[in-house]
Amino acid sequence: MTQEHVYEGLFILDSEAYARNPEGVSKQLSETVEALGGTIRVSRFWESRKLAYPIKHRTHGSYWLMYFRLDTAKFADLNRQFQLNNNILRFLLVTIDPRIEETVVEHALLGPVKREETKAEEKEAFHDEDDDDDEDVVDAIEEE
Repeated sequence: MTQEHVYEGLFILDSEAYARNPEGVSKQLSETVEALGGTIRVSRFWESRKLAYPIKHRTHGSYWLMYFRLDTAKFADLNRQFQLNNNILRFLLVTIDPRIEETVVEHALLGPVKREETKAEEKEAFHDEDDDDDEDVVDAIEEE
């Protein structure tokens, strides 16, 4: 009897290899899962960023996010295949609870929120709150 689980895989890819051949490097990840009988739900580029510390003499990494279904008996083989892939600097595989599978897949399809947008929204909200407070103070002074 086979039992399948949904997994989330977050990969830090070698940015230089990814820049030279983005389709080929990312396709290796999907092909590895599919070769073991898995099915891909989402496979997408997440972001590139400077690493906190060098990994395999690299200071930048390209983050790749993938959700996939796989037979639990094949998980150890998959883990080993990812360890042997020279384009992967680090990776993390996590089992996803089936009750939240659709929600996390939808979220992954939307992509990350840009930090600049988030900061701009926070500033705008902060200024809006300040404006309301200023108006209240002015109203209180005018009433006196």
